[in-house]
Amino acid sequence: MVHQLSEQRDTPPPAPAGASVPGRTWLMLALATAGFAVNFWAWALLSPLGPRFKDSLGLTSFEQSLLVAVPVVVGSLGRIPVGALTDRFGGRVMFPLVSAATVVPVLYLGLAGHSSLTALLAGGFLLGVGGTSFAVGVPLVNAWFPPERRGLAIGVFGMGMGGTAISALTTVRLVDAHGMATPFLITAAVLAAYAVLAALLLRDAPGHAVPTEPLARRLGATLRLGTTWQASALYAVAFGGYVAFSVYLPTYLKTGYGLTQADAANRMAGFVLLAVAMRPVGGWLSDRVGPVRVVTGTLVVVLAAALVQSSAPALTPVGTAAFLSLAGALGAGSGAVFALVALLAPANRLGSVTGVVGAAGGLGGFVPPLVMGSLYGTYGSYALGLVLLGAVAAAALAYTATSLRRTVTDEPTAAPAD
Repeated sequence: MVHQLSEQRDTPPPAPAGASVPGRTWLMLALATAGFAVNFWAWALLSPLGPRFKDSLGLTSFEQSLLVAVPVVVGSLGRIPVGALTDRFGGRVMFPLVSAATVVPVLYLGLAGHSSLTALLAGGFLLGVGGTSFAVGVPLVNAWFPPERRGLAIGVFGMGMGGTAISALTTVRLVDAHGMATPFLITAAVLAAYAVLAALLLRDAPGHAVPTEPLARRLGATLRLGTTWQASALYAVAFGGYVAFSVYLPTYLKTGYGLTQADAANRMAGFVLLAVAMRPVGGWLSDRVGPVRVVTGTLVVVLAAALVQSSAPALTPVGTAAFLSLAGALGAGSGAVFALVALLAPANRLGSVTGVVGAAGGLGGFVPPLVMGSLYGTYGSYALGLVLLGAVAAAALAYTATSLRRTVTDEPTAAPAD
């Protein structure tokens, strides 16, 4: 499968190993990362407010889980067409477009859409647009960097998922201090400013190839690539686990450990920040020792930490250590999976592959909050949900260590292409 690299592709030949990366390339990475962070900030606005809406609207545990999960599933599925559109029109067009479109549901939720569950679900559905920004940034960043730097570059871009930490740290405080509309109005203003900045400064890499095939045909070809499905399965576990905890951890900590809403949101922010910091580390390690080895190691940590936390230990120190271990492993694993995608996916289909893989990751984050809410409502405990996470990690570990390792030549991406 690594011979797919020889298909690349109608872009200029990569820079030789060790070549310096121009300053303009780093600027494009910074702009893309900022756009990803701002859109993820908007995408995560409902999560910190989930416990508040549960109390004020009298929601059940399942309804609260559904509320925070809807933007996740819409943003995940939306990555498939948005990734394909990015292949066609480029990140220069799609980043400002996605950012501007996300302004609409943010304003709606802040000004009118928070008075009932139906209104919140409608706003959350549209808020999912912000989650599609990931499928715009990966192909844009990948095209600007030579192969030996792509793992690190995609990992740095992935730090934009820290936008969820901005939401966790600021949303509840702003609502308490200035009212429900305030965090939504601020986020909408930042989104609008970024859309203008991206339209003025963001550029696609020289030699950007515009596919001529119809959208449906390109998506069909993408779905026939083995890389698409291999990376999708792993990303559903790694990034899906991160998304699930980033949206459900405040509820888990408040319900399971009796923390205040503000304390739970702060701890969730710490979880997110560690996962964000570890994502480029996963990409950097993949450039050097190969993505399969990195994914294998992170899954071992996820399995162990999930089983430890399933016993409901005291939050200090064991529970905190388990959650931080999960954060670091899920962040590094997410970076390693996309280092694998950057290594194997054909350049002219990278947006489409990213869209499908990103959708799998988001959907991987959609199911666990619903399962956790349902299990807690039935059994009054989160233990079974964490055991299920461990079982999924074990299955992914077995697949990675056997079938995937045999299929993929696990060499650092800096190695010369065939």
